[in-house]
Amino acid sequence: MTPKPPVSRRKLLGFGAAGAAALGAGAVAARSLLDEPPVAHASSASDPFPFYGQYQAGIVTPAQDRLHFVSFDVTTDERAELVELLQDWTAAAARLTQGREAGSYGAVGGAPEAAPDDTGEALGLPASGLTLTVGFGGSLFDGRFGLAGRRPAALADLPKFPGELLNPEISGGDVCVQACAHDPQVAVHAIRNLARIGFGKVSVRWSQLGFGRTSSTSRAQATPRNLMGFKDGTNNLKLEDSALLRDHLWAAAQDGSPWMAGGSYLVTRKIRMTVETWDRTSLAEQEQIFGRNKGEGAPLGKKAEFDTPDFTAKGPDGELHIKSDAHVRLAHPSAHGEARLLRRGYNFVDGSDGLGRLDAGLFFIAYQRDPRKQFVPVQMSLAKSDPLNEYIKHVSSGLFACPPGVRDASDYWGRTLFEG
Repeated sequence: MTPKPPVSRRKLLGFGAAGAAALGAGAVAARSLLDEPPVAHASSASDPFPFYGQYQAGIVTPAQDRLHFVSFDVTTDERAELVELLQDWTAAAARLTQGREAGSYGAVGGAPEAAPDDTGEALGLPASGLTLTVGFGGSLFDGRFGLAGRRPAALADLPKFPGELLNPEISGGDVCVQACAHDPQVAVHAIRNLARIGFGKVSVRWSQLGFGRTSSTSRAQATPRNLMGFKDGTNNLKLEDSALLRDHLWAAAQDGSPWMAGGSYLVTRKIRMTVETWDRTSLAEQEQIFGRNKGEGAPLGKKAEFDTPDFTAKGPDGELHIKSDAHVRLAHPSAHGEARLLRRGYNFVDGSDGLGRLDAGLFFIAYQRDPRKQFVPVQMSLAKSDPLNEYIKHVSSGLFACPPGVRDASDYWGRTLFEG
């Protein structure tokens, strides 16, 4: 039987001249990433983002609505097999992010007696802004693959923070993949197919679904709210902040690991919220804890969300508008040598905990140039002093080195690590 040509999800939707023009514009945008980009915007929620470029998509890409994050353990001990998997994953990701199927014969185009190249649940769906971002955990740099001497200093294990109760079964991992999209089925489909391709070489360690982005990564996006009802990530790094991104987000060759130049370090934290207790807390106390008003998101004592907080201003009673232990004060860059993060976390609700309470909270995601100088001091300050700790609990943690982007079809995720 002669196999049919690959079936494109975009073609199944009647993808025509307007879509072709969008893809053409995307290709131009991808080439521009080889210089100092801005990152391209998809023209609508259904359109694709470029896959190839200097930086991986899914970092400064305008944050999508849905997340499927997965951490894998590598089960093969063969370096060549791991490299081959990364090459296969890259080829599949290049297709999936453009609204195509994972393999060349797709879900229905191959021989009937063979397993399909794609699982098929995304047939008929557009690209939905899918991005796939890969990272390498510290455990990958053990003795299995000859990488021990290439572990970046910035990938040092995170310290134990006061009060954290981490579950090791949903922490860490050798390799992570972050799938973000505007359609949850598209994100889940992508992770499912990468896991299928990796069968026998990797196994899923843990995964997390997320909805409702909790940060904006572009000035074109409105600031979203977390499950406590407050606007989150007002002072986040944005893709338009080229100079700040260079200083605070992208790793550079002079940092000590040249293979990471153009990459970034990813910290994940699953933060359980006791929303039932929070919901019984007075509005005044909620606002004092955050240091912002709940409606507009303005710093206390100010009127608008993006007004600069005044940490010295006092009210008529002589008390500080923003208390000394308010979340906004403890996390502010001015308290940490101007260290900044690019956050792109998501809300989660994982059913109930069996005691009549929602298992809900924030899946925190933050990218940075060096976690030792950025995430660690900020989180240590929060862990020690933030009154918000009465209502939250950190239950999982991950740290990954996300390599630079894939330049073209001859490149692959992690090439600079394995071949550099």
